[in-house]
Amino acid sequence: LAVDKKKQISVRGLAGVENVADLKTNFNRHLHFTLVKDRNVATKRDYYFALANTVRDHLVGRWIRTQQHYYEKDPKRVYYLSLEFYMGRTLQNTMVNLALENACDEATYQLGLDMEELQDIEEDAGLGNGGLGRLAACFLDSMASLGLAAYGYGIRYEFGIFNQKIVNGWQVEEADDWLRYGNPWEKARPEYMRPVHFYGRVEHTVDGVQWVDTQVVLALPYDTPVPGYRNNIVNTMRLWSAKAPCDFNLKDFNVGGYIQAVLDRNLAENISRVLYPNDNFFEGKELRLKQEYFVVAATLQDIIRRFKASKFGSTDFVRMDLSMLPDKVAIQLNDTHPALAIPELMRILLDIEKLTWEKSWDIVIRTCAYTNHTVLPEALERWPVDLFQNLLPRHLEIIYEINRRHLERVSKNYPGDADRMRRMSLIEEGGTKKINMAHLCIVGSHAVNGVARIHSEIIKDTVFKDFYEMDPQKFQNKTNGITPRRWLVMCNPGLAEVLAERIGEDYIRDLDQLKKLLDFVNDDALIRDVAKVKQENKIKFAAHLEEHYKVKINPSSMFDVQVKRIHEYKRQLLNCLHIITLYNRIKKEPNKSWTPRTIMIGGKAAPGYHTAKMIIKLITAIGDIVNNDPVVGDRLKVIFLENYRVTLAEKVIPAADLSEQISTAGTEASGTGNMKFMLNGALTIGTMDGANVEMAEEAGEENLFIFGMRVPDVEAMEKKGYDAMEYYNRIPELKQAMDQISGGFFSPDHPALFKDLVTMLMHHDRFKVFADYEAYIKCQDKVGALYKNPKEWTKKVIHNIAGCGKFSSDRTISQYAREIWGMEPSLEKIAAPDDPR
Repeated sequence: LAVDKKKQISVRGLAGVENVADLKTNFNRHLHFTLVKDRNVATKRDYYFALANTVRDHLVGRWIRTQQHYYEKDPKRVYYLSLEFYMGRTLQNTMVNLALENACDEATYQLGLDMEELQDIEEDAGLGNGGLGRLAACFLDSMASLGLAAYGYGIRYEFGIFNQKIVNGWQVEEADDWLRYGNPWEKARPEYMRPVHFYGRVEHTVDGVQWVDTQVVLALPYDTPVPGYRNNIVNTMRLWSAKAPCDFNLKDFNVGGYIQAVLDRNLAENISRVLYPNDNFFEGKELRLKQEYFVVAATLQDIIRRFKASKFGSTDFVRMDLSMLPDKVAIQLNDTHPALAIPELMRILLDIEKLTWEKSWDIVIRTCAYTNHTVLPEALERWPVDLFQNLLPRHLEIIYEINRRHLERVSKNYPGDADRMRRMSLIEEGGTKKINMAHLCIVGSHAVNGVARIHSEIIKDTVFKDFYEMDPQKFQNKTNGITPRRWLVMCNPGLAEVLAERIGEDYIRDLDQLKKLLDFVNDDALIRDVAKVKQENKIKFAAHLEEHYKVKINPSSMFDVQVKRIHEYKRQLLNCLHIITLYNRIKKEPNKSWTPRTIMIGGKAAPGYHTAKMIIKLITAIGDIVNNDPVVGDRLKVIFLENYRVTLAEKVIPAADLSEQISTAGTEASGTGNMKFMLNGALTIGTMDGANVEMAEEAGEENLFIFGMRVPDVEAMEKKGYDAMEYYNRIPELKQAMDQISGGFFSPDHPALFKDLVTMLMHHDRFKVFADYEAYIKCQDKVGALYKNPKEWTKKVIHNIAGCGKFSSDRTISQYAREIWGMEPSLEKIAAPDDPR
């Protein structure tokens, strides 16, 4: 172990003697100041905080210098507005980006500590649900690495995504108290506190419009540094926390009295208490609307303050002319959650800055851009008008006026087309009038993008067809990407090193260079090294599972992995049917030489999503039968990975052989887990959905296991009607599996346990699981056969890794910068704090 610890790994930075000595000195200094307070015995957590603070010291000089650099150069700034930032842990990522990993490893080793053990003390910053929140985190890394003056703005939730416990096979939620021990990576900035207004009423006077008698909540910012990859740039993620003002409930004659008034401060501060745990589902709760306005109102005040205060040619001059805003500010809306930025910016320009409607609207459109993340109708935000009337009366007026002018334009372009007017309105009439937030975003933005080519085409052809016909120039594609720093160098150093030995280290900044690997695709040494790294990762993950979940698994089996949020459209149920089919085949012919598999499924179900919770119970129930059947032995194991989160992804993805990406064609907007598996040497079994389409294009379709209906097939089936019973009656293995589920084979103590799931699959399955069953099973047979030929398998792996270049978030962000924000990315370093300027 000692020898292994000391091994120099080039991609992890150099452990110079002076560097290591300095780190030890600073570590001891931090430890001393921690302990001098009240204890004399250090705990593991004390050591973690000492290390975190030591590493943080290396950030602050660069952070201050970067912000100073922006103030002097006055570049255009981009503001990424998101209600979710799924950051995971920060310590190791910071060491990677600052090239400190080897030096810290050596320093802690010399102090008699194990760095990996210290890293495990850090809590995940779980301020996101899944893809959308993790995308925002990858984007922050890329924006810093590309030298963009970028800011992530969101909410500092006191409780992030819940921790998932599995009890008797059922999901149980537990609050994620991630701030319990403090967060060494954030800095509160009370000097930039901002008021946010709610409720009240609108007065139209001769001097203009006033929003009066409002309730005020204060937004307190916390800044987290975002380091670029070895370029000395450190950007800022600013998250707002809700605080009641000092006079809260005390200013007017308070009947409840002083004590009750102070207790009621919680009501205001609840705004930043908890992340809503829904992925791809809209829940129209007032608290959620408050969160959405809270982040937008605080952020826009900050953006305008910074715009006005920026050095503009000279120090005695501040910028007052807001018509310049779009030249200096770009605002990207991550889904419709921050859509209120559009009416809020209008309110500021009209009511406070006293600009005309026309001038204000021109500024708003040229500043804002909108990213769409889903076409599922249940995920689209539609807020009841009466909620707005009460909470944000001025914004409702502004939205009505935006809509009036918008419909006037529609009617000019399509005279007499009343149905088109109805379809394109921002206000949906019907039972209760609702505001369609996606329509607001499209009308109020100069660019609208989908997140993979197929998804961008689908939104133009279907959900936003009318808008595309009227404004085709607004619609773009920006295929998602992932940061190769966290998702290769950090989580899979063994593979990163094998690649660097062949093609150099530059691919970490420029992932397209991975295509140089095509020269080595038949190189026996590379094939051996890639396979060896995978095997080491599998052994390490198997040990992790044994330690934490007391499950023993066979590391030479195929690791078949599906990790993502539990949702009907992601079709974990299709995976379940394959598991049951495999089990039945082994039972039928126990002496055949089956390819051994360990099938791992992980992910959280939204607490209110009954079907998703039943899917988890089914997976664990299948595991209970399969894993305890002596006939099967270690040829098939089923594991539900509890509490899937960023930190678990970093462990399981490098160990996976097979990546399951099996959503119904046309439902997964992009997917990003698919890219992480591809970059880490797994092969993909998947449908032609989301970014899978482009992955097959980049790596060669023959190097993925593509199966099932394409989008046109799904559309054709919608037209003719999907008849699940036809498949059930025609395919004996499918019938057997379904009969086992419904007959209680997997729930002997409660035979009818899964009747709801069975009824759904047989009679109202929107995602057509049975329609792809046969193709999926056949494709899985091909997977099993190829796995028996390790050399051919690994060649396909190398083709996949070589095709990953496109899926770097650096490429994605470069395209946003040039094609939406009007900014130019750069790979230049700025001077380090210890360099002369």
